Amino acid sequence: MASFYGSTHPASTVKLSRENPNLLLIPRFSKPHDLISIWSTSSYFPISLCRAPSPFFRRGVLIRALSLRDICHGSVPEHILKRAEEVGYTMPTDVQRESLPVLLSGQDCVIHAQTGSGKTLAYLFLIFSAINFQRSAVQAIIVVPTRELGMQVTKVARTLAAKSMGLEASQKSCTIMALLDGGLLKRHKSWLKAEPPQVVVATIGSLCQMLDRHAFNLEALRVLVIDEVDFMFNSSKQVQSLRKLLTSHSSIENRQTVFASASIPQHNRFLHDCVQQKWTKSNVMHIHVNPVEPMPSHVHHKFMICGRRQRLDALLFLLQKDAPKSGIIFVGEQSEKSKKAGKPPSTTLVIDFLKATYSGHLEVLLLEADMNFNARASSLSDVRQGGCLLVATDIASRGFDLPQTTHIYNFDLPKTAVDYLHRAGRTGRLPFSKEVCSVTNLITNDERFVLRKFENELMFQCEEVCLDSLAL
Repeated sequence: MASFYGSTHPASTVKLSRENPNLLLIPRFSKPHDLISIWSTSSYFPISLCRAPSPFFRRGVLIRALSLRDICHGSVPEHILKRAEEVGYTMPTDVQRESLPVLLSGQDCVIHAQTGSGKTLAYLFLIFSAINFQRSAVQAIIVVPTRELGMQVTKVARTLAAKSMGLEASQKSCTIMALLDGGLLKRHKSWLKAEPPQVVVATIGSLCQMLDRHAFNLEALRVLVIDEVDFMFNSSKQVQSLRKLLTSHSSIENRQTVFASASIPQHNRFLHDCVQQKWTKSNVMHIHVNPVEPMPSHVHHKFMICGRRQRLDALLFLLQKDAPKSGIIFVGEQSEKSKKAGKPPSTTLVIDFLKATYSGHLEVLLLEADMNFNARASSLSDVRQGGCLLVATDIASRGFDLPQTTHIYNFDLPKTAVDYLHRAGRTGRLPFSKEVCSVTNLITNDERFVLRKFENELMFQCEEVCLDSLAL
């Protein structure tokens, strides 16, 4: 239940129609408005009302929840909206419902919401509303931390920009370039000079190389999006280039700036820095969706305490017991000390062990930063088909849309609660969110307090899987 904003009647509450969850029931004696805003427990919920013949609405009159088209009409081009509907984007998620009115008003924004909540579509709608499709110039840039996330965002953007059925003749084209690490920069440079795309999806290293070589300029830039912003500011390899992009290569006065992430630690401090460092305008808006429950409630969290020498056998036991439809096994990065000692990385140990002992139906694949880009792309392509066990470092924890993943196994505990949040965010995603999804942690006795700290910080509970049931 939620109260009508601005209503003086004590009974002015609404509820969802049982017959149709996209319809809301308005109570008796509520005064009509063209648009009423409702405050729910976690989100600003705009609705459009059916007109009634009398000055007051009768009991049980239906009102329709705003669709993406309702929110974006008049701002986002018709062919983009039509194409979005063709691929299934009709009703907004919570983050889209809250952020799109702010984004489409032209305001700088920090979008802070769970993984899989729809942040990408929100900022893509903004971009398509802001650019001039007839102008051959770079007007929007989306900066991503990894090549894999960049490929995913590019795919979604190109899907939305593709020709829509029935509008092919009148539809204006939009060119989207993927300027990512591992690409052929010489070819991209020629493309940028000959016919600049309207939208560029880029990793910060490749982007700054092109800007430093004067392959293109940002005079026409309208929108700058920094995805997974907390990760990029915490990366020593990326932060200097990112600061340069935000303050030197372009000006906040001439662009709309959007930061997006599932986790922004000390967000009040971050907002202060955004203004002080001139990364955004002073009226930057913080859209924080579901702050009370950062971890999806339908994901089950478990842990098993075992010695390090038992960990591989424990993992095999869990895989046989759980029989996941598709899963990710997260392994820690190899330390420099371990590399110098000539020890194999944990990923190699896990892969070799599973290929020798795992008899399940899932194919075992590897994804880590040291792999070449073609091998990484091949692994991700196979994983997206489902029916795979992916052994990966934290390169797979950010931004990847792997909706068929039902089980996460932390072979090595992540270093921070934020890392845990992002790893866990690879499961329980739409449209598979109603599946039985779980995150299982293999820990030593000494690591139990670390996991408990994550539980307190992220507000979830971990159930112990007893070692007694494991015959080692």
